[in-house]
Amino acid sequence: MKNPFLTYGYNGPEYFCDREEETKRLTSLLINGNHVALMSPRRMGKTGLIRHCFARQELSDNYYLFVVDIYATKSLAELIYELGRVILSVLKSKERKAWERFIQIAGSLRTGITLDALGQPCWNLEIGDIQSPNVSLDEIFQYLNSADKPCIVAIDEFQAIMDYPEQNVEALLRTYIQNCNNARFLFSGSKRHMMGEMFSSPSRPFYQSASTMSLKPIPLDSYSSFIACHFRQGGMRIEAEAIRYIYEKFEGTTWYIQKICNELYALSEPDSTLGIKEVDVAINNAVEEKDDTYQDLLVRLPAKQKALLIALAHSQKDVQPTSGEFIRKYHLSSASAVQRSLSALQDKDVVTNNRGKYYIYDYFLYYWLRKK
Repeated sequence: MKNPFLTYGYNGPEYFCDREEETKRLTSLLINGNHVALMSPRRMGKTGLIRHCFARQELSDNYYLFVVDIYATKSLAELIYELGRVILSVLKSKERKAWERFIQIAGSLRTGITLDALGQPCWNLEIGDIQSPNVSLDEIFQYLNSADKPCIVAIDEFQAIMDYPEQNVEALLRTYIQNCNNARFLFSGSKRHMMGEMFSSPSRPFYQSASTMSLKPIPLDSYSSFIACHFRQGGMRIEAEAIRYIYEKFEGTTWYIQKICNELYALSEPDSTLGIKEVDVAINNAVEEKDDTYQDLLVRLPAKQKALLIALAHSQKDVQPTSGEFIRKYHLSSASAVQRSLSALQDKDVVTNNRGKYYIYDYFLYYWLRKK
């Protein structure tokens, strides 16, 4: 039987847990003409929620729907590359006139789009082929504004644009979006402080340009029913205490719960009863699977950053790392040195800051470091 606990992608409502109110709210905002800024910590399920909403008939039947992940992009040209690639990928499954219109308008990208033996378009561009990003961006928005259906564009990890080397990317995109009446935009981001600054600061171009939503953990009761049901359908029983144990170990963070349940499901036989002991085996397997990756990470870190990271793993999550008590307890050098290390670890996406509290966002790394 197929493992029902997905760790990537979206495979229909049967494998999607709860988020009923969030689904209704997000769908309603988009249908009623709003741009939306969706914020939550990483791996809380933002992308899954977006794809769940996009699978609803009221959206899928009436809009062109594009999900563009820009987490790894480093420049405006790379953003445009991802936008164009995703748009063509979605349109090629529609009627021929849909993708032909895009190719006709996107003249600066046309040389990198070819037709295969079946007459279907193929995206053969390299990022270096985008010689005039402003021209290509203008063409993409021309297409969005003139498409034969209204469009919804979800841009995942939208805060990445803040690190682009080009000047005024925020203002440029805001201008295009403001004048694009045929499309609605969903800006998804996991760095709350950056997203909050972009959409809440009066000095920023996107100030008050979008309705905001935040994702919190799925309630334990909902997740318990979902988990127990899928194990039961697989001929297994999981104890309520074991589900609570998983939920609390990962503080309700969706991806980690899914990953541990996936591992547990794969390890178990029909007619078995699963408890905390089996959960610990699954967690240990998932953590050890990353051992080489985490070893490489530690090797690359300067000594002070490494010492701080291990200290954070062994401390409470509400600790103040620059406090004298923390510095003395973990034999760190000084408050200024700790602050520099914190900034460096944040830049490397190893440590995150939520409302002034610093913590290791990767729970598997956190539990791996606690063994050090």
